[in-house]
Amino acid sequence: MFRSAITVSLVAEAKGGPFVYWAGLEDAFENASKLGFHAIEIFAPGPDTVPVGEVRTLMDAHGLDVAAVGTGAGMVKHGLSLTHAESDIREQARDFIRSMIDFGAELGAPAIIGSMQGRHGGDVSQDQAMQWLAEALQSLGQHAQSRGQFLIYEPLNRYETNLITKLADGAAFLKQHSLTSIKLLADLFHMNIEEANLAEAFREAAGFVGHIHFVDSNRQAAGMGHMVYEPLIEALRETNYEGYLCAEAFPLPDSAGAAEATIAAFQKYAGT
Repeated sequence: MFRSAITVSLVAEAKGGPFVYWAGLEDAFENASKLGFHAIEIFAPGPDTVPVGEVRTLMDAHGLDVAAVGTGAGMVKHGLSLTHAESDIREQARDFIRSMIDFGAELGAPAIIGSMQGRHGGDVSQDQAMQWLAEALQSLGQHAQSRGQFLIYEPLNRYETNLITKLADGAAFLKQHSLTSIKLLADLFHMNIEEANLAEAFREAAGFVGHIHFVDSNRQAAGMGHMVYEPLIEALRETNYEGYLCAEAFPLPDSAGAAEATIAAFQKYAGT
């Protein structure tokens, strides 16, 4: 059974980014609950932005779970990445992600590593960057596992990283380094740029996908671009995916419109 989720950003520096809700957690929980979503994905500035107790109160009041927590504020606000040329920056990046893993674990949710992975270039060779990435994911994955969670790693498109851009490469990387506590985030927007066949990409990465960003080809809400969803949902059913389909989409025409389009598409293509 698929579950629906929707994003909320609390990071002022990310304004204009692809998150549906922007008016705070209470607004996001209230509106998502009314539309019938199952969960919220939270993009927060840090682990201390909102008290865990406050989030739990909202979860209980609206009958929603937290699907995942993002770590990208470490890059957006502080310029941190796991493959930065400077070792102290890499260590700060690990510390930030560790703190977000702890925050998410208190809510029963995994953390996502996307932009925090960084890239190679300049003084950092591709081999070196991949080594640092593997070491960081090994350490952070173990920490997530110790908190009862898995960790989510997101292949990004070529314009946002030059490390891993395809699901099959992500799965091979996890296998090569025995990263058993890591799952892949399959973002349909990134996949639309990088994958020759999205449905086949899901089949090739069967068993490795732990979270999906359910958006359209233009990073708007599902149903507002030219993505064809039927073969994707068929492939997900074939590979026994049972996680979230989460809207990490621009709030267009506005937050309400994007949320309504998402839940309509979810019910049309993935509902049971």
